[in-house]
Amino acid sequence: MVKWRGRRQSKNVEDGRGGGGGVGGGIILMLLRLIVSRFGIAGIVVLGVIGFGLYSVGVNPLTLLQGMPASQQASAPVDDEDSQFVRAVLASTEDVWSQIFSENGSDYPEPVLVLFSGGVSSACGYATSAVGPFYCPADRKVYLDTQFFRQLRTEFRVQGDFPGAYVIAHEVGHHVQTITGISDQVMTARKAARSETEANEWQVRMELQADCYAGVWAHRADRYADFLDDGDIEEGLAAASAIGDDTLQRNAGRRVTPDSFTHGSSAQRQRWFTTGYRSGDVAACDTFGATSL
Repeated sequence: MVKWRGRRQSKNVEDGRGGGGGVGGGIILMLLRLIVSRFGIAGIVVLGVIGFGLYSVGVNPLTLLQGMPASQQASAPVDDEDSQFVRAVLASTEDVWSQIFSENGSDYPEPVLVLFSGGVSSACGYATSAVGPFYCPADRKVYLDTQFFRQLRTEFRVQGDFPGAYVIAHEVGHHVQTITGISDQVMTARKAARSETEANEWQVRMELQADCYAGVWAHRADRYADFLDDGDIEEGLAAASAIGDDTLQRNAGRRVTPDSFTHGSSAQRQRWFTTGYRSGDVAACDTFGATSL
């Protein structure tokens, strides 16, 4: 088990879980039903005209209907175990990458991690929980529905809490790629690619580098902060195997087609995570210069 309890917790976490609907949304729905039952569609039209008039003078009609100021419409952060775990792991990645950047004479701009439930809007567009955790380079934020932790255990049959930490560290790896310019270089290369297969290979190399970066984090968090416990790395390797492109295609009853891979095979993901973990060196994570992945 990851030794996260009692550790520093990052302040760079935004908790947006349960922000949609809620009591205010229920009140609005009840009001609309009442108007339709009493006045029919004409009542809705009148309500729409009134709402537009209020909006045009700077008053949000939804705020009035909900009976609360706009600043209070989002649900308050939930200080549950998932949130505490995420904050502790993110803080550990901040410590590790700050140290690495400092060793190279620069500062590490910390990312923000957004917790959400069901779906979320980011600078990269709207996404549902079905896409899994992701990093948006446009706003430099990591997005995570904590239900994914349970999905790892039930759907992917991966046990322990380190797989969740590995996933967070992987997404933070994409943040490192963004602030170091690697993401832009890959985007340019993918646009210039002569085929979808070539474009996918660039994407795979970027994903495998993020896996390697997650391994670098694990190495340093374990060596310098005693953050990991016995068996954690094995859990991470099991997670890397479970979410490899070939394994996902096979489990979905599809034919394994390497040309369509976007994240790498199970063996590749395990190999590059292990490379980062054993070396603890960012320089070892040059997936773009590797002749074999």
